[in-house]
Amino acid sequence: MKKMMKGFTLIELMIVVAIIGILAAIAIPNFVKFQARSKQSEAKANLKAMFTAEKAYAAEKDKFSVLVGEIGFSPERNNRYAYFATNSSASMETRTTTLTSAAPTNTGIEYDSFKYLTAAPFAGLNTYANGACGTVAGTSGTDWTGVAKGQIDNDSTFDVWSISTLTRDVTGTCASTGAKNPGGEPLIETNDVNQ
Repeated sequence: MKKMMKGFTLIELMIVVAIIGILAAIAIPNFVKFQARSKQSEAKANLKAMFTAEKAYAAEKDKFSVLVGEIGFSPERNNRYAYFATNSSASMETRTTTLTSAAPTNTGIEYDSFKYLTAAPFAGLNTYANGACGTVAGTSGTDWTGVAKGQIDNDSTFDVWSISTLTRDVTGTCASTGAKNPGGEPLIETNDVNQ
């Protein structure tokens, strides 16, 4: 008596491989985009923390401060974003070694170059760049705007967020153009996920 050998033919295997390839081509870009969006949550959470620190400082001192140490803002290590409490990168807290070097005159905090290094695509991340929305970071005594600039997907575009005590009409070539941005809510100025 002959036994029948059962199995898959080469054509059936090729069809399965083609289907898996099509599914992977659809799923991988979406996964990368969702992963990048989850990294943006660092900027939103830390900008809200900086805003809360500024509001608490202003409630006590009747003015806003551009010094991150004075308001008590210090994000955890491994930060992908550089944070600016004023429109300058002149005095930044460095994070190039295992220990941070904070000074009382720091107006911002660098991204963690100890972890992410300083070569491209991270080069230039610690320099302040005014957002595309025309917002001006800094303080005029009655209002304040903070900025976060980060690298989330290893291309040449940086992700830029801002938060302000002002309610802003978003204009210009901003990722959020046409939207209303209430004070205390992070605003995406350059969306690196969609680039």
